[in-house]
Amino acid sequence: MPSFPSRRRLLATGAGAALGLGALGATAAPAAASTAPTASGRASGDEETRSLDELYRAALAEGGKLVIYAGGDTPTQQDGTKAAFKARFPGIDLKLIVDYSKYHDVRVDNQLATDTLVPDVVQLQTLQDFDRWKAQGRLLHYKPAGFSKLYDKFRDPQGAWVAVRVIGFSFMYATDAVGSDAPHTPLDLLDPKWKGRIASSFPHDDDAVLFLYSLYVQHYGWDWAARLAAQDVRFARGSNSPGDAVRTGQYAIGVGGGGAPLSTGPVKWVVPDSAPFMAWGQRAAILKAAKNTTAARLYLNWQLSTANQTSPNGWSVRTDITPPAGLKPVWEYRNANLDGFPRFMSDRAGVERLKQTFALYFGEVEGDPTPGVLGLHPGA
Repeated sequence: MPSFPSRRRLLATGAGAALGLGALGATAAPAAASTAPTASGRASGDEETRSLDELYRAALAEGGKLVIYAGGDTPTQQDGTKAAFKARFPGIDLKLIVDYSKYHDVRVDNQLATDTLVPDVVQLQTLQDFDRWKAQGRLLHYKPAGFSKLYDKFRDPQGAWVAVRVIGFSFMYATDAVGSDAPHTPLDLLDPKWKGRIASSFPHDDDAVLFLYSLYVQHYGWDWAARLAAQDVRFARGSNSPGDAVRTGQYAIGVGGGGAPLSTGPVKWVVPDSAPFMAWGQRAAILKAAKNTTAARLYLNWQLSTANQTSPNGWSVRTDITPPAGLKPVWEYRNANLDGFPRFMSDRAGVERLKQTFALYFGEVEGDPTPGVLGLHPGA
């Protein structure tokens, strides 16, 4: 992690503190993976052998309900996932609640501490929580069909969690707005011609954007951040905000948002040749105390199915799916820093110091949370 300039204060109640408070009451001893037979007759250490249709029927018999807490930026961000799941499995009452992962994780901690758990599945950016919840015995060890085909860094060896999709963060630009002067590296963003034409999500509000900015600083030095600050960048909450600003024509360039490397259209999401970008596998897990564990198993199997993992313009978490022409598997991009993000997320003190450092360069985070204010028990 880069060295930081001196400052007079350190935020005392950031994500690390929230995790500690949220975990009060979560004192279960670490749980070993069970090998006892399940209701289906298979050992829990084996991969699922039931088909999606068999799991679907079992989920309906269980009650046909499913609640998922998913990390994201807007209330409608997972509407496509919800619609596709309900079309494939009619009769399942799916509630898919989107909020910042840093709020969902402490929300789940509080629900566990107060015996008021709502979700069956957690699907979040806060990778460090899955290791912590596993150690606390909070996660159901389960290996969906295709588990052995997942890239090894995208699965817990005991099946406590799996990565269900690859997400990448970089910068992007409007092809019409930049013309032949398209930026190719983060260093190009410092060109005076882009002053007042760049939108970014606050790096000190979203840990994935924070990691991306930390990579830029490692590569170019803190002078890069100082020069970007002089570019009159429009900062906003939500990693959706840069892409939205570029798509609507408000800004030519967006920094700190997701995209698909081969997507076509008016916005080009950049995978640099050698400059850094970042990617990770978004983890999902079934909570051991969940009410609807069969429907939760159905969801994980559906997410990891070859049909869902085959994309015309992006990456898969599975090693047996060939990427579309023009792409390598994401783990072959050294500049994607795939292993670095989990390490970064586990260093909560370092994350907090870095947040406050970027606040010195770009100002404090402003604005309401883009998913809204959901309270303690959304989806209940």
